[in-house]
This record gives sequence, structure tokens and C-alpha cells, in this order.
Amino acid sequence: MQMKNKKIGNQTVKLDNPPKIISTHSIVGPKEGEGPLSEYFDDILNDDMLGKESFEKAESEMMFTAISQALKKGNLKETDIDYLFSGDLLNQIISSSFAAREFSIPFFGLYGACSTMSESLSLASIIMDGGFAKYVVAATSSHFSSAERQFRFPLEYGSQRPATAQWTVTGSGALVLGHEGNYPEITYVTTGKVKDYGQKDANNMGAAMAPAAADTIVNHFKDTGRKPEDYDIIATGDLGVIGRELADKLIEDFGYNIRNQHIDCGEIIFDNEKQNTLSGGSGCGCSAVVFTGYLYKRLMKKEIKRVLLVSTGALMSTTSSLQGETIPGIAHAVAIEMNSN
Repeated sequence: MQMKNKKIGNQTVKLDNPPKIISTHSIVGPKEGEGPLSEYFDDILNDDMLGKESFEKAESEMMFTAISQALKKGNLKETDIDYLFSGDLLNQIISSSFAAREFSIPFFGLYGACSTMSESLSLASIIMDGGFAKYVVAATSSHFSSAERQFRFPLEYGSQRPATAQWTVTGSGALVLGHEGNYPEITYVTTGKVKDYGQKDANNMGAAMAPAAADTIVNHFKDTGRKPEDYDIIATGDLGVIGRELADKLIEDFGYNIRNQHIDCGEIIFDNEKQNTLSGGSGCGCSAVVFTGYLYKRLMKKEIKRVLLVSTGALMSTTSSLQGETIPGIAHAVAIEMNSN
């Protein structure tokens, strides 16, 4: 029997049985709750420690809460879920695996750096489209304090932050995919390629990730035949102010102008001037909470009908940085559409 090839072009899969995002939950820290998108988040923490004894344990608790609440909103139990796809920034994705141990759900642990929301959503959607699951959860998280002491300096060090630096978002987003109901659908998945233009500055990750974002977006257009104006919003993950501008210029070199549609989750989650977040937000939780909060709720209200979510990741580690390595970037794109019916 000949199998149907669902791949179109070089990097994109068209989903014949588009899974639907039937519920989401977003949880953010106090600083994110003071930002311009506060009304869209489901939970805003007063204490980013969540009563735990470490930032890392607090991050895992955030993810557990996001997943639990997304299941509750979908009127589902953990035994209804076929798979959990999740990852985070911490060594050996401990936030995800420690949250997963509290659920009786088969678990795929992922690492895509800050691209993990789109990565988990991509793989969950493909599993659903293939008929291998009835319900799947995709989730991710990040925490400012846990990320700072792993990738840069302990908070007590009081290091000065350059204008190119970004503020890791404290937050977790989870969503549940199903097949029934009038909900936003996943129609295309464009998997990114690792791109490295030689950037070494860990305080300028926007520049490191911009080439990957540009490459994925351009190839999405080429593979699908779509144009920028076919989307209400093209949302990159966490390029920040500097990376977003660089990505726009790179994309223009390929003959596409996305400036009217392009927003960057890292640029809009904070008021960079008032909150002193310099180039904007970053982290796995950045695109996760902006999508599960801000964008999903606008899709459900039919204020917007078609979104291209392009979460972006800097594939660095403390080991690679200490060895003088450059910072490769990755970006994955997922097309999400709300039926007009």
C-alpha cells in the first residue's frame, strides 16, 4: 500500500486532519503581570517562588499548574491524554520531567531552547494528524531567576546588562489538542533548520536567532505558496527589538515584507522602557504565554483568524559558551487558523 506523502516543499507538512486547540492556560510572574498583556494571562503570580525552596522547583510547579488547568478547562482527566510533549531551558529539562512525574501521561521530553513551544506543538500536531492520539498536551516554561544563574550570572552578582540583552520571561503555557469543536486548528507545520551566523554574545540572542527565524518564515512561504498578507499576525518567539528588526531585513532580502503582520512576543510582553527590559523578553515561556494567553484568546473571539507562530531558540549551553563556540539558532513555524463558521 502506498502511503500518502503529506510533506509539501522542503520543510513543511500540511495536516489533512487538522487538530484543534481546545483549551490553553497561561501563568506568569509578577513582572510579566505588570506588562501590557496582563489582561490576557490566566494566572499572575504574586511570588515567583510559589512557596518553593528554589527557583527551579518553582518553575516545575508553574508547568504542573499550567498543564493541570488546561486539562480542567478542556473537561479532561490526565487519563484522557495520550501524550505530553514538553521541554524547558534547564539542564536535562528538569522542569518538564519533574512536572511530568506528577501525571500518569506518556511523556516526550524536548529541547529546542526558546523554540520549544512551536516544537512541542509541531510534534503534537503531527501525532494527532496521523491518528495516533485522541488528545495531546503541549507545554513549556521558563523562569528569569533559574535561567540567569544557569546561563549567565547568579542574581547576587549584580551584573550590568547591555542594551542588546533580554529579560527571560517567568511563565508557563500549556495547551490541549483534540479533534472536536469550533476551535483554532493547526493546518501547517514548517520545521526549521539550524542556522549559525557566528554570533557569540550571549547577551545578544536576538541577533543569533534572527537568521533562523527568517529562514523558516521564507521557506514556509515558498512551501505553501502563501504570502505575508495571508496572515493576520506572524508572531516570532523572542527575537526582541533588535532581533525582530534584523529578521525583517533578512526576509526582505528574499522578496517578502512581513512588517505589517510581524509582532515579536519578546517585544510586546513587556513595556521595555518603563520596565527596563532593554531589548525585550526571552525564554521558552515567552512565546508560550503570549500565544496561550494573548493570541489564543483573540483567535477564539475571532478578532484574528490566521496566525503563524514562529518560536525561536538559541541553541547554546554554558559548556559551549565556555569553549568559545558560536550560538546556533532554530525556529519552527506553526500555522493556526480559526474557522469563520
